[in-house]
Amino acid sequence: MNQPSSGIEVIKKTIPTLPTSAGVYRMCNTSGDVLYVGKARNLKRRVNSYTQLKRLPLRLQRMVAQTDSLEIVTTHTEAEALLLESNLIKRFTPYFNVLLRDDKSFPYILLTNHLNRKLLLTGDSEKTSVSKHTYSPKDTNKKGANPEEWIGITKYRGTRSHRGEYFGPFASPGAVNRTLNALERAFLLRSCSDSVFSGRTRPCLKYQLKRCSAPCVGLISLEDYKNLIQQAREFLGGQSRSVQEKIAKEMHRASQNLEYEAAGQARDRIRALTQIQAHQDINVENLNLPEADIIAGHQINGQTCVQVFFFRAGRNYGNRAYFPRHDKSVPLSEVLTAFIGQFYADKTPPRLILSSQQLPENAVLCAALSVKANHKIQIVHPKRGARKKIVQHAVDNARDAMERRLAEKTTNEELLKKAADLFKIKTPIKRIEVYDNSHVSGQYAVGAMIVAGPNGFIKGAYRKFNMKDSRKNKIDGYTAGNDLGMMNEMLTRRFSRALKEKDKNNYTDWPNLILIDGGLTQLNTANNVLKSLGIKDIVVVGIAKGPERNAGREKFYLAEKAAFQLPQNDGLLYYFQRLRDEAHRFAISTHRAKRSKSIYKNPLDEVSGIGAKRKKALLLHFGSARAVTRAGLADLEGVSGISKSMAKQIYYYFNANS
Repeated sequence: MNQPSSGIEVIKKTIPTLPTSAGVYRMCNTSGDVLYVGKARNLKRRVNSYTQLKRLPLRLQRMVAQTDSLEIVTTHTEAEALLLESNLIKRFTPYFNVLLRDDKSFPYILLTNHLNRKLLLTGDSEKTSVSKHTYSPKDTNKKGANPEEWIGITKYRGTRSHRGEYFGPFASPGAVNRTLNALERAFLLRSCSDSVFSGRTRPCLKYQLKRCSAPCVGLISLEDYKNLIQQAREFLGGQSRSVQEKIAKEMHRASQNLEYEAAGQARDRIRALTQIQAHQDINVENLNLPEADIIAGHQINGQTCVQVFFFRAGRNYGNRAYFPRHDKSVPLSEVLTAFIGQFYADKTPPRLILSSQQLPENAVLCAALSVKANHKIQIVHPKRGARKKIVQHAVDNARDAMERRLAEKTTNEELLKKAADLFKIKTPIKRIEVYDNSHVSGQYAVGAMIVAGPNGFIKGAYRKFNMKDSRKNKIDGYTAGNDLGMMNEMLTRRFSRALKEKDKNNYTDWPNLILIDGGLTQLNTANNVLKSLGIKDIVVVGIAKGPERNAGREKFYLAEKAAFQLPQNDGLLYYFQRLRDEAHRFAISTHRAKRSKSIYKNPLDEVSGIGAKRKKALLLHFGSARAVTRAGLADLEGVSGISKSMAKQIYYYFNANS
């Protein structure tokens, strides 16, 4: 009882200094880690309640026992306090709060008159889109045409800072891709960058595939194209029926005028729109849900699954399941309250949210979200009718997802127990880290770490390592571009940092088992790194592919033990294969992203002292950045605006290691 009394004493000493206004309080332990973030209408009254230890649930008693200090921030209103609380919870991830994990941004469809390569890469846009004109060889690009007059369409993910019109969010990339592809076939809108648009002299392949109207070469007038844009806006805005009626009239008129090709293209556009509406998991007729999110939760054994369904323009844009972390004693209504606050901390909430529970702080939550959205937000718990049925459908999905997760967890726990027995690990395995790398002759080299545990893959803990260029660096005798050098660098960086954090309270990022993609040489490299750092409590296992890289015949390597194989029908073997394949997938995808990004990177940008004017002078003189990198010193000195010292700097930057 000494610890709780000391925690209470800390709180009692702080209470006299607290205001009676609204605000947010943070409870911290002796290491300065945030244990809990809470908000209050009256800070003094709320914090004082923690001194009545017997009235607190066990989780809060434990929190009080660890409390060493309090930090206070006052706000004007309780709604502002709730918004601040949600942001601080996402920032500090306190142990005793309900935590929303694996929270990622959602993709949108963006109509914009400024499409650049960076935007298309950020949006991960599928560049596919349909035409109703016939190409004639005499048609050429209208020189001087402004690409910004021709609005394009793309997928976009990230902060909504780019100018344009956003439609969404969509729950998954698959949902937005299906919709985007159908929209491009229906409305024939461009999805190319402005630079590509300006440089075209003939239609691209998408025109031939009837996925674009080829505005780049003048095969459609600006007036007709704007009409297509307006139809797309109306369709995405919920006026799908009127848009389809307009296109149907166009088809009928073309058919009467014996313009059968135009009639067939109008028919294809109607089919594309119908395809969008066919991907509806829920019947939304008569629900009157132009803009709404459905948030439903289900608890089993103190664990919660929250399902979020998105409805926009009267259509279902998909759903996603979340599994927030919280103490088993927290009731579902409190979990949903905390979830909603954190979920919309970096998103614009819709005008209507349907909840499966009556929330205890509904009024404050509505006020806080209304402040954030700049319009009125309602959170409703329907008790009858069609809305009750659709919320129940979301609850059923949450229950099914929770049951699948528990079943998967049971299976994983059994596999982890078998792995602990196989590798003689005395404590239960809570965390496995798997390492892999990817590069092309040492260039664009990346390392990847994936993490798995009793609940499956922990994607929020994945890490990527940008490796040093093998042409310029060596690490402890290893060339950085080869597999051994990359493994050495990865593990050194990972565990040097981890050692600094291990002494902190509640540290959980320490693995029981490390899996290395490779044989005895890779295993020895990994063990040498851990030995040099003084780490002895982690088992390292190398997994080498079988002859001709045949899956099922992998060999396992352990220090001071002969290599061995598992039976081909062993479930543990399949489990290790899944871990290795996930690490390989993550490494390859990270490498490809880095390589794609470098395509649009100018090597001159890396040279210190080269600004826009000097870069322009160099490009005008040599014709390309590649030619600059290969130029001789005398040639560089002959460029207008490039001094002899700058010429030497450029020359030696590109030639010092050649």
